[in-house]
Order: sequence, then structure tokens, then C-alpha cells
Amino acid sequence: MKEMAEKSKTDKDAIIKRLRRIEGQVKGIQKMINEEKYCVDILIQIAAIRSAIDKVGGIMLENHVKGCVKKTIDNSDDIGEKDRVIDELVNTMLKFMK
Repeated sequence: MKEMAEKSKTDKDAIIKRLRRIEGQVKGIQKMINEEKYCVDILIQIAAIRSAIDKVGGIMLENHVKGCVKKTIDNSDDIGEKDRVIDELVNTMLKFMK
């Protein structure tokens, strides 16, 4: 159980580190716009932020599936509860992919 807690803390730290980097990138774009930098350079930075946000979302989704979803499916004998969790996962993935 300790390994799971340590992994969770490591994942949380990695996510926070990524989000701080993204925050810095957003501030950088604000500065670029204020300084009227070349539009293409700004668009490249926006693409980098999108990619970084997608990566954070992927990590969160993976943690959710390996943690919450797996735990519910493993610990429940109720088919309806298992189906509900799977439906929720599918809906979450569809929203994430938009």
C-alpha cells in the first residue's frame, strides 16, 4: 500500500510541476502579445501549451483508470455499479478528447 501512496505523490508532484511550467508558458504568451511579437511564434507557443495540457490530462486519465475505476470494478459485485463506472469513464474520455 505504501508503494501506491508514494506513486500517487510522485504523480501529483509531476502534474504540479507540469502545470507550473504551463502557467509560465501562458505568462510568456501574454508578454509576447504585449510586446507584439510575430504571430507565428505566438501560435507555436500556443501549440506547445495545448500539447502540455493534453499530457497532463492523459496522466490524470491514466491515474483515474488505474485507481478509481479499477478499485470500483475490483471491489464491487454489483454489475450495475460496474456498468455505471464504465459509462462514466467513456463519457469522461469523450469529453477529454473534444
